[in-house]
Amino acid sequence: MRVSLGKAPPESFMFSQTTEYALRAMSCLALAPDQLVPTTTLAAMTKVPTNYLAKVLQQLAAANMITGRRGVGGGYRLARPADNITLLEIVNTVGTLNRITTCPLGLPNHGPNLCPLHRTMDNAAAAVIKMFDGVTLKHLIDQPNSLNKPLCDARLTQDITVHGTLRVRNGVAAS
Repeated sequence: MRVSLGKAPPESFMFSQTTEYALRAMSCLALAPDQLVPTTTLAAMTKVPTNYLAKVLQQLAAANMITGRRGVGGGYRLARPADNITLLEIVNTVGTLNRITTCPLGLPNHGPNLCPLHRTMDNAAAAVIKMFDGVTLKHLIDQPNSLNKPLCDARLTQDITVHGTLRVRNGVAAS
């Protein structure tokens, strides 16, 4: 497990940028399972630079998570149904999410007996692994109460109602 002590950009949290981008791309492809989605369209939907996304998509294709076709009318789509692809599979395709099995400080007298800090970190990793292994792409797109499917989208959330009386449209209160 990699830990950043500095202030991380908001999009990275505990995963690498590549992992975040792969999760975004796969989530968006789950919305159109039977269609080829062009890389440029996917890049716009996921807010990922096209060249970087192309490399992530190549990794996903090499792992048979997606299929692609080049040229006019080309693009990418999921290689299997969204309910057969877990978030953990995606994470493990482009990166790793590991438990802490021995002392990260390399202290030989610790072996598998972790100190309270590393045991807590290991427990957190275990919880994330368990959660991501139990969530499929289908779960993400089938959230009934979510305006944002499967990603945050400013266009979908710009028109909101607060306490049923005040409407905000494009940042301005309206009646």
